[in-house]
Amino acid sequence: MDALDRVIKPKTKRAKRFLEKREPKLSENIKNAMLIKGGNANSTVTEVLRDVYALKKPYGVLYKKKNITRPFEDQTSLEFFSKKSDCSLFMFGSHNKKRPNNLVIGRLYDYHVLDMIELGIEKFVSLKDIKNSKCPEGTKPMLIFAGDDFDVTEDYRRLKSLLIDFFRGPTVSNIRLAGLECVLHFTALNGKIYFRSYKLLLKKSGCRTPRIELEEMGPSLDLVLRRTHLASDDLYKLSMKMPKALKPKKKKNISHDTFGTTYGRIHMQKQDLSKLQTRKMKGLKKRPAERITEDQEKKSKRIKKK
Repeated sequence: MDALDRVIKPKTKRAKRFLEKREPKLSENIKNAMLIKGGNANSTVTEVLRDVYALKKPYGVLYKKKNITRPFEDQTSLEFFSKKSDCSLFMFGSHNKKRPNNLVIGRLYDYHVLDMIELGIEKFVSLKDIKNSKCPEGTKPMLIFAGDDFDVTEDYRRLKSLLIDFFRGPTVSNIRLAGLECVLHFTALNGKIYFRSYKLLLKKSGCRTPRIELEEMGPSLDLVLRRTHLASDDLYKLSMKMPKALKPKKKKNISHDTFGTTYGRIHMQKQDLSKLQTRKMKGLKKRPAERITEDQEKKSKRIKKK
C-alpha cells in the first residue's frame, strides 16, 4: 500500500484542518494547477511555465527543479505530485529533437490522469518583452474562443474544455465592472492555436457605458496541436456527474424557456358560464316565454330530488 493511500489520523488540530480541506465536498475547492519542468526543458519552455504561473497565481504551484518523466508513457509521477500538492490540473514543459518546445496540458480526476493534450510552441513573446501595465495577481480572466474548430473537432472541443478549466479561476456570484481587467483570447485557425492576453481599459465615453480598449500585456503564444490522450466517454461523464444534493429540485407546473423566463401553470375548477355576470343589454334580456320554461325546469328538478 502506498504511503499516501493509508488512512492518516490527525494528531494536532492543524493536521485535522488540513485533512478536512482535502475531504470530498459538495462544492469543491478552486482547482489548483501544477507547472512542472521536464528533465531537458530549455529556456523558452521555462519562461512559458513562469508566465503561465503568473497568470494562475495564487492558484498554482511552480516546480523549479527538473523532473525526468514522460506523461504519455508513465503518469505515476504526475499522480504522485497531484496528491502531494492537491492539484487537479497540470502543465508539463519539455524539449527534445523530436518534439521541440513541448507543452502538455491536462487534468486529473480522483488523482488519476483524465485527459491531456500535447502542444508545440512555434512562437513566444513573454510578459517581460511587452512593456505595458499588467493585471494584479488573482484577477479572474474573461475567456474568449474564436474559430469553428472549437465546436466541430473533438480534439479541439476537449482542448477548449481543458483551457476553460485551467484558466477560469474561482466561481463568483457577483461581478464588478472595474474587476473585469484581464482577457484571454484563443483563436483556432489553419491547424494552429493563437493565445493572446490583454488588459481591459475602461475609458470615458460621454455616457454611462464606458468605452473599452484592449492593451496586449503578454504572454503571447502560437501553438500547434500534437498528441492527445482523451478519457473515454463513460469516464468523462462520470467526472462531470453532479451530486444529488446540488441538483435543483423540480417544481411542479413551473417551466423555463431558453431565455430564463419562468412560466407557471394554474389548475382551476370548471366554471359555470351561465352564472357569469355580463353587461346588461336590452338585446340580452330574456323573453317572458323563456323565463317560464326555465322556472318549469327548475321546479321539475326539485321534484326529482325529493
